[in-house]
Amino acid sequence: MKARITVLGGDGIGPEVTAEAVRVLEAVAQKFRHEFEFTDALIGGAAIDASGSALPPRTIDAARSSAAVLLGAVGGPKWSDPGARVRPEQGLLELRRTLGVFANLRPVKTMASMLDASPLKPEVIANADIMVVRELTGGIYFGRKSRTAHEAEDVCSYTSAEIERVTRVAARLALGRKRRIVSVDKANVLETSRLWRSVVERVLREEFPRVEFEHMLVDAAAMHLIRRPTSFDVLLTENMFGDILTDEASMIAGSLGLLPSASLGEGSVGLYEPIHGSAPDIAGRGIANPYGTILSAAMLLRHSLGLEPEAAAVEQAVEDAVSAGVRTADIAQPGRPSVGSREAGSAVIERLN
Repeated sequence: MKARITVLGGDGIGPEVTAEAVRVLEAVAQKFRHEFEFTDALIGGAAIDASGSALPPRTIDAARSSAAVLLGAVGGPKWSDPGARVRPEQGLLELRRTLGVFANLRPVKTMASMLDASPLKPEVIANADIMVVRELTGGIYFGRKSRTAHEAEDVCSYTSAEIERVTRVAARLALGRKRRIVSVDKANVLETSRLWRSVVERVLREEFPRVEFEHMLVDAAAMHLIRRPTSFDVLLTENMFGDILTDEASMIAGSLGLLPSASLGEGSVGLYEPIHGSAPDIAGRGIANPYGTILSAAMLLRHSLGLEPEAAAVEQAVEDAVSAGVRTADIAQPGRPSVGSREAGSAVIERLN
């Protein structure tokens, strides 16, 4: 297979972790006889510094002409002024619009060797395997906003069409898993959640009768994610709730640095990134955890390129490396030395080969 992949390192540790993911993808191409062409471009704070735009036209062109986009992270204290006209996060939001991605997939799966790294009891989280499907382009993040000295407003809105399409993504994923969906909302308070609940129920009953589902209020979901995470299969929710719940769920896996994500739309082009931030406090030191980005590259292989065996091989190589004790500082075992980003990437490549 021949494929062009746009790499957006972004800010902070972003360029460091995407570099390791690219090395792994190059190893995959060599092992499985593919040809991957990588194009680097700017986004976020780095793009603002270079061009004044958080998403320059060249980056848009590169993303549109690629089979997939691999992203590191955006943002940092240098660009954190809330009153600034241009902010790094605007580049990410605009990129999602440009690519037409509306469903954010965030898998949370425990590794047997990492049970000790979670603050939760091992017997509670063992064998947890959750796929969170978060609606990505609607809700309060994209609604009308206003602010004066003494009053502010953020409008949350959803259409039936937006809810229908992300529900179908979740249902198709559920069919390949345990066929169970928990749809999360706040229907006892919010009108948007009442619409969400009715549309989800209609789509699943009419189009996916083989999928079991239940509705759950977001506060109850937050509690049960910690109390009984293994009871979840596919968790479907709106934009802000998904943003919050997936950070909570990262503690099940042991570290934000281990979790990947994929943002998908109607076509095959997707946006792949770890769920962690730019971590400017450790940027440039070569100690960032690249495993979440490497696992995002595995999702890229699976969802945009259709290379399931290759994706599974990368995921197994990451798990084998972690099990062997090749861990960065955020997941290091007590009394054992940690490794840097480069060493972690090399460990995955070694096991892949």
